[in-house]
Amino acid sequence: MIVTGVDKCKFVDYTKSNDFYLFEVGSYKCPPGYSYGPIVRTRTIFHYVTSGKGYLILEDMRYDIHAKQGFLIPAGCKAYYEADEEDPWEYTWIHVDGPRTAELFNNAGINLDNPVFTPISDPSKIVDLINDIYLNSDRECYCYAKVYEIFDCIVSTSKNRVRHDVDPRLSYVKSAINFIRLKYSEPIGVQEIAAASGLNRSYLTRLFKHATGYTPQSYLCSYRMKKATELLLETSESINSIALLVGYSDSFTFSKAFKNHKGTSPSEYRKHPQIAEDR
Repeated sequence: MIVTGVDKCKFVDYTKSNDFYLFEVGSYKCPPGYSYGPIVRTRTIFHYVTSGKGYLILEDMRYDIHAKQGFLIPAGCKAYYEADEEDPWEYTWIHVDGPRTAELFNNAGINLDNPVFTPISDPSKIVDLINDIYLNSDRECYCYAKVYEIFDCIVSTSKNRVRHDVDPRLSYVKSAINFIRLKYSEPIGVQEIAAASGLNRSYLTRLFKHATGYTPQSYLCSYRMKKATELLLETSESINSIALLVGYSDSFTFSKAFKNHKGTSPSEYRKHPQIAEDR
């Protein structure tokens, strides 16, 4: 668990994900009457209260909040929050932004009109996950995977969550896919993908194959080939440079993989892409 009693915070700048960006995690045991704001944040912040109580004023609406609840402050909204004088709250927080941030919180029924997170089951895993990010803040893809787990925990325990009847195991597949899309240009393999997803490789392979029809290795290869074809057609980079840019250590290994995938060599594909696509 996060050690409380002091203000702890880690700042990062992870903005490569297609879903969300991560900027900050932390925890704070507030003194009596501690307040923050009024402020309009440029990014979204979610607090989870571990003990005590306080209140939030969001766009002139007041919400009283106690331990084992959370509250959302969406980007661009005026907010003020204050700890109780006699039982001041202690909380952890995560500071995020990005294309799907609002959607992910909306899945839990948390938004500007309903900013309070009230769980129907124990959501204490949120605290452990934020602490995990705090302790491993230099591991970008690992942190992304943990943020996905935080969203999954918020959604799965929220009283107001939107019901989609989606298998929660798909979150691990999404985490693996995002890791591949972030790290395809590096010499990663199934073991690294599984580690970033928090699963052993055989279990991840079964989940991944069931959800996508691909193994993680074949999806990685397919994604690298997709990026390679874009580079071949849209840039003048050499074949050797493209090999390195999509995660291969040499042009021979890359060319062999490309021919297996496309039925033609990279240089021939660059000259006659339509012929290769028609095969």
